[in-house]
Amino acid sequence: MAKKKYTDEFRAEAVKLAREAQRSGKTRQVVAREIGVHPNTLADWMLSDDLKHAGSGKNTEGLSPEHELDQLRKENRLLKMEREILKKAAAFFAKETG
Repeated sequence: MAKKKYTDEFRAEAVKLAREAQRSGKTRQVVAREIGVHPNTLADWMLSDDLKHAGSGKNTEGLSPEHELDQLRKENRLLKMEREILKKAAAFFAKETG
């Protein structure tokens, strides 16, 4: 299956819609279905947006402790996902070359 390409504008608008919908009690899954993307894709876009606005979690000065903790947890979750992907890729290529 070919990977769909979405414009930055589409992604930004999707994140904005999801945030507005969540404030009104609608789930991210419902928003994702309405705009035609996978819920995990929308979650990734939202996480990327959070990290971008938090300075990638490295510059958390001026944030409330709760917001800083939330940003660091999101960054930690992203890093764990990336690590798992790399582990799976390494295992795949180790089998392929072995």
